[in-house]
Order: sequence, then structure tokens, then C-alpha cells
Amino acid sequence: MKLFNSLTRKIEDFKPYNDNKVMMYTCGPTVYHYAHIGNLRTYIFEDVLEKGLSYLGFDVVRAMNITDVGHLTSDSDTGEDKMEKGAKREGKSVYEIADFYTKAFLDDMASLNIKIPDIIEKASDNIDIYIKMIQKLVDDGYAYFSNGNVYFDISKANNYYQLSGKNPDDLKIGVRDTVDLDLSKKNPADFVLWFTLSKFENQVMKWDSPWGVGYPGWHIECSGISYKIFGEHLDIHCGGVDNIFPHHTNEIAQSEAFLGHKWCNFWCHGAHLNDESGKMSKSNGEFLTISLLKEIGYSPLDYRFFCLNSHYRNSLIFSYESLDIARNALKKLKNKVISLSEEITSLDDSAVKSYSARFKEAFENDINTSLMLTVLYDLLKDSTINDYTKRVIIQDFDSVLSLDLFHCDDEIDENFHKLILEKIQLRQSARENKDYDLADQIRNELLDKGIKLIDSKDGTTYEKV
Repeated sequence: MKLFNSLTRKIEDFKPYNDNKVMMYTCGPTVYHYAHIGNLRTYIFEDVLEKGLSYLGFDVVRAMNITDVGHLTSDSDTGEDKMEKGAKREGKSVYEIADFYTKAFLDDMASLNIKIPDIIEKASDNIDIYIKMIQKLVDDGYAYFSNGNVYFDISKANNYYQLSGKNPDDLKIGVRDTVDLDLSKKNPADFVLWFTLSKFENQVMKWDSPWGVGYPGWHIECSGISYKIFGEHLDIHCGGVDNIFPHHTNEIAQSEAFLGHKWCNFWCHGAHLNDESGKMSKSNGEFLTISLLKEIGYSPLDYRFFCLNSHYRNSLIFSYESLDIARNALKKLKNKVISLSEEITSLDDSAVKSYSARFKEAFENDINTSLMLTVLYDLLKDSTINDYTKRVIIQDFDSVLSLDLFHCDDEIDENFHKLILEKIQLRQSARENKDYDLADQIRNELLDKGIKLIDSKDGTTYEKV
């Protein structure tokens, strides 16, 4: 298995710490609003990675955090708390906001056929872990208390800029507006581990700590939750490219200072989803959600298919025109799949091995989902393989692709689908017997019922018109 490692900026052979077991951590959402489809593109790529590793035979355990405290509107520890912002916007408590948008996020995950991680931890449930880690960082000289807050001293970190590849000179005061100009810091890029009342007197979520009543910074939560679940080592850490700096950079710094050794071997990041105006984000006010796509007639799986046709490390341009193309292509693909005969015949073992090997090879090539789909299309076109074998192989592929390839369109009743397949077989027999009048009669009969037959060298499929 070869993966692009953001830490080394190279494609490398993936090997877990412990034989066949993969410890995988994926950054979860800040639950102050709905997830936009750009966020969800990252979770789709992570889902394929997890399922693909399982397909290869690895024992994968995946954990994810839910950020319900500590994430500010600026990633450099400034601005309003996102949870407070959501509560003010809707006139609810931060707890109500967190519960509502956590459920909404999990519903979106389910609608996209994204497997819910084995372990999900709320940031607010792990305060004791953060305090333990922060105290050790202070005791060991990696962190310091200043002006009411505890900061991590990045000058003490080993190779702080390795993941981001940034030049420290780029972060001088006045050069980047994302740098916190807090004069209580030793270094401009030092980040907060613990906030106290000295900075956010009106913070709702707060706890006792050795440094005063307050709440944790955003970056410490993933380090703490990962340590709690997986211990001192992690195989894969995933997220969007916008997490690389400062979030994942800071995670590495504090985790390795706490542990005293290298923490995570592989860092995998999904590229942005862009629209015509640039990166898709919530900051512009209007943003696309899965619910909105459903309201205007798209299936969440149309969007999943749209994402799978592009490599996860390539920026993807979203438009309704491109989503229409994906929807139509998925519809035709599913029609071809469900038109395969359901008769149980002999299983072509050599075909199973051959196509499974090609599918695995595409996945092992840094999660090449577009090539994985090409293997699927090649299988459907292969006239040397019987339908039963094709169905077995496709069922196997769909355990990773998760496109519900054997499910009919929701608008078509299952019994009606079976009737259509019977009519297609009857028409095929008529054509073989050169009874073209009967064949045309069957075609017209189905067309009257809103079903258009599509003939090709690979057989006959249908679509609803």
C-alpha cells in the first residue's frame, strides 16, 4: 500500500506500527453549524481510505473528535469562540447547538454512506486528559503561563515547520495577519493550550485547572483524545489541507514534546473543494450543504460519486453542471449493474482474482478512486464473464466505493424493476428470433410507462424519463 505522506511530501509504503492493526485518527467537525460539502469531501476520502485498508485485510480502528469547545474563529487563537458564535446566532445554549449539529453531521455522514468511526469523542468530555498533558508540558519546559493563559513554546519543538514546510521568517510579526500579536507570548507563533478567565470572561464552557478556571485550546483536544484511545503511537492522521497549519503542526509539536518520541508516521490530507469564487467555506455566509442538494433533487450519493471521480489530493471545482454529469453517469452505472441477471450460475474464480487484483492495485496507488471506477466499468463491459460473477465482484467493490450500486432509484418500485428486467429479457429473446415487431412493442410499452431502454454492445439498460 502506497500513500502520500504530507510529513515527507513523498509517496511511501504504508506499514502500521503493530503488524496488521491500523490506528487511524480523523479530525472531526466543530459543531456550531452544518457541515458544508467541502468539509464532507474530506470525510468521503477518509471513508474510502478506511474501507480500502479493510478490503486489503488490515484491522482498522478509526477515532474522531467532535469539537464542541475551544475552537476560535481564527486558527491563531484569536477571535470569537465558534460555539459561542453559533449559540448567539440561533438564540440557543452552546450545549443545544453542539447536540443539534452533531446529529446533523452524523446524518450527513450516513446519507453519504460514510462509515461512522468506531470511536467518537467529544472534546468537552476529555478535559482531564488535556490538563494532564498540559501540566507535563509545563513541567518539562515546553509550555509556560503568561497573562492568564498557558502557551506552548514553539522554539522548544523539534522541527516545528516540517509538516507545513513553512519558513519561520514568513511568520514574523506584521507579515501575516493570522499571527496573534499577543505580547504575552515568547514567540509570535506560540499557541494556547489553556485559556482562563483573563481572556474570555463570558465563556460558558469552563473548568477548574491548575492555572485557573478556563477551557482548553483547540489543538490540544486531538492530541489528548488520540493519546487516550491509541496510546503513544498513531499510524495515520487525516484531515483537510487547511488543517496542516497550524492545527496539525501544533498537534505534532505538543504530542511529541509530551511523549518524548515520534508520534504519527503518516499524515494524509484531502484537497479543497472550490466553487467559481474560490475555496468553499462558511465564512462567506452562504454555503452548500447535503440537505440543500437533496432539496433541489440530488442524491447525496451523486455528490459522493462526483468526489470519487477525482483524486483526493487534487483540488476539485464544484458546479451544478458537473454534479449533473455525475448524477447522470451514476444513474447509467447503476442501471447497468441492476440489469445484470440475478440467476445464480457458476463463479468464475479467475475473473474474481483478476479484477480484485486490479481494484486493489488502484487503491494501493495512493487511493486512486477514478482508476478504481475504471476497473468497475471494464468489468461491466467484459463479455467473457457471466452476470453472476460480475455481481459478486461488484458487491465486493461496493464495500469500498459505497455507492449502493444494487439499489434501484427510489422512484422505481422493486417489483417494477423486476418487471422491467423480465421485459428486457423477453425483448432480447424476440430480437434473437428476429421478431422485431414484438421487440418494438415491448420497447414502446415500457416507454409508455416512463422507462426508456438503452441498447449498447454491453447489453440493454434503462432509465426513467
